This record gives sequence, structure tokens and C-alpha cells, in this order.
Amino acid sequence: MSDQFLMPDEPIRFTPEAMDNMMLFCNGLGASDITIQTNSPITAEIHGKLVHVTSRSLSNAEAADMLNAIYGSNGTTQLYSGNDVDTHYEIRPSRSERYRYRVNGTACQVEGHDAIQLTIRTIPSDPPDLESMELPEAILKAIAPHQGTVIITGSTGSGKSTLLAAIIKSLIQQEDGNRKVLTYESPIEFVYDSVNAPSSIVSQSEIPRHLPSFAAGVRNALRRKPGMILVGEARDAETISAVIDAALTGHPVYTTLHSNGVADAVRRMISVFPSEERNGRALDILETLRLVIWQKLVKTLDGKRVALREYLVFDEEVRDSLLEVDVENLAARTRMLVKERGQPLILDARQKLRQGLISEREYKVIAAGSKNADKDLLTGEKFQ
Repeated sequence: MSDQFLMPDEPIRFTPEAMDNMMLFCNGLGASDITIQTNSPITAEIHGKLVHVTSRSLSNAEAADMLNAIYGSNGTTQLYSGNDVDTHYEIRPSRSERYRYRVNGTACQVEGHDAIQLTIRTIPSDPPDLESMELPEAILKAIAPHQGTVIITGSTGSGKSTLLAAIIKSLIQQEDGNRKVLTYESPIEFVYDSVNAPSSIVSQSEIPRHLPSFAAGVRNALRRKPGMILVGEARDAETISAVIDAALTGHPVYTTLHSNGVADAVRRMISVFPSEERNGRALDILETLRLVIWQKLVKTLDGKRVALREYLVFDEEVRDSLLEVDVENLAARTRMLVKERGQPLILDARQKLRQGLISEREYKVIAAGSKNADKDLLTGEKFQ
């Protein structure tokens, strides 16, 4: 391995200051990821290739010290009790410079002994402008309800957090925004310190560093007179219940969900509840829904990525239409409404194909997935 990637003045043992210097060195190399693992040299990913940035391997104690420097004194305790650690880390070498990282710590086994691996990913500090998201007019009109839920759904790495950050930025930049925005994230990614917010204020809490769960975050928010609540992920019945209840009390609540479409998002939200609760919770979900966006990132012909979006605005007519059907048929009816009143993913893919952004092959893969989704809703089980 070339010495050009080795850290200059590599320390005999990594202190917190030396760790910061190592991260800044990797930043200078253009690294997207840094991996620290017991009994291995520190490794960085640069333009898709893994390179060693230290000549020596780190001991387990040294890796543990670095985790604790990033997370806090109980970082290793968390790992060895069977939990991973997901957090953020920030370095400010000067007033004008700021570097932010997403950090995951996981216990593992190396050479037959308990060990630690840290995965450190560079994240941008400032949220993007909403204009850069190129959202259709229908979404822009529905994106800031006075109350109710806005759901951004998609797989891991589909840009859900980036889109939410752009939405928050656009709202707090308004001269007459007057919003007290409370976010609960795991971990905190984008920050809003540099955003001009003339009449709004943002408070960000990290789960589980500041509060134990997303559901606890929503309960906390309701005691703080929020103007808007962001819940990083609605992953279980307790969190989804808390999101719904907050929306029912008159608050706008934004959250993300893992699903494969707008209709699947509705199905997943209902299916987390026991069968005896589904009818009641389905009514509450439909009462509070205002907008669901499914986002998927696909490769473009020039090797970059573009966001494809499926969406449905849950206006009064859409909600009334859904209230007329049985819970078991809600997903199928939602799928039909996406085609009639919203935008199915295949339509956005067709537009990107015509614009010469994506390949014919990419389009065919999406088209096949769309057909399978239709088939699943007609023939598959409604709830798991």
C-alpha cells in the first residue's frame, strides 16, 4: 500500500486530539468512510478503494477509548451489553470550519476475542435548499400542513433525511415562520445553526443519547409547546401511536418509514398494531395523514443518482374515499388513488427516461417492480 495515504506523525497511541487529526487527514484525502477495528490499521474508503491510513494495528483498548471519546464514557458498556451505538461526531478546527460524521459502533469478534468496529461516515453539515430537490408543485403545496402527519418513506440510503432537512430549512427561513421546531433523530445528521431563521427556533435531540426512544421524544415534545415535530423513524407501534396522537392534538408531525411505496406505507403503519386495534388505529391514521412520499434513488446515465418519487396528497376527498373501505382493502384502494390522484413511481421513471437521465434497463426494472406491487396488493396477504 502506498505511503501517500499514511497519516503523518502517526501517534504511538490515539488520544482524542490525535483521533480528530486523523479524521481531518482523511477528509483531506477525500475519504467517504473511515473504519476503526481492533487489531487492524485504520482504513479509509477513497473513491471506492480501501486504503490504510495508519501503519500499525490498534489494540482493543485503543479502539474502546476512541469510541468513548466520540460517544461518551458508557460507549463500550453499550456495545458489550449487546447494543450497537449510532451517533454523530463533530470537529471544529476553527470558527469557520466544521466537519460532521455519522458514527456506528458495533461489538464483533476478532481472532477469537471480543472486539470493536467503528464505522465513521462523513455527513454534510448544512441542509440543502428545497429548490434543489426539484419537487413537483403538488408536493410543495402540501408540504407544510398546519396539523397532521407527513411521511417520507423508502429504503435505507434513499435520501429521506436529506429531503426532511430541506423541508425544515425552507420552513424556518420564512420571515413569518414562527415555528418552534423539535427534532428527535438517531443520530442527528443535518444541523441548522447556519440557517437564517428570523422567527423560528430549532431544538435537536438525539435518540438514545438525550431521550431513550422516539416515542419518548414525542411525549417530550408535547410538553414543550411545539410548532412542528420531526420524528426520525416510525419503526414500531409505540412510536407510530405517539406520532398519530401528537397529530390528533393539532400538531404537524414529520417522520420516516421503511416501505416500498405509498400504499405499502399505509399498510405497514396499520399492520404494526394487534388485529383487535387495527380498525381504530386505521381511522386515526387516515384522519391525520396529509402527505406520503416514497423516494427511491437510481443511477443516472452519467454515473450519478437521481431521486424518483411516488406520492399522494391525502386531502379531504382522498381521506373520505379511504374511510369508505374495509381496513383489509385500504392498501389496494390507496394504490388505486396514487394512480388516479397522485403520482406512481413508474410515471416519474418514465419522465426521467424521456429526459435521458436513466437507462432503458433501469426503467424496465422499475416497471417490473411496479407490476409486482400491483399483484401483491391484489393477491397477497393484507397484513403480516
